[in-house]
Amino acid sequence: MQIWFAEHPFIAFVVIFILLGFVYNRVFRVNQKLSLAKEILLYVMMAFGSGILLIFQHDKLPIIQCLLVAVGLMLLVRVRHFAEARQKRKAAADTAKRRY
Repeated sequence: MQIWFAEHPFIAFVVIFILLGFVYNRVFRVNQKLSLAKEILLYVMMAFGSGILLIFQHDKLPIIQCLLVAVGLMLLVRVRHFAEARQKRKAAADTAKRRY
């Protein structure tokens, strides 16, 4: 996988940019909406950072693999929150049934 991404740097850049965007939007985004100029500046800076990470990826560091692990862990946390919320709803429904 590392060699394939080294042979296809544009695809590696796009993958890094998409994964960075996903991580930013799930973890670091603030609740309030940014203005359009700030949003554009943010994504330009993210593209610049993706270029730097692409250099590290090309130098045999597993950047894409690490970002994939981060996304996988975020999805795992999301599934866990969903399961816990479902358990709490079920417990609340059981408690309500016992009352009546």
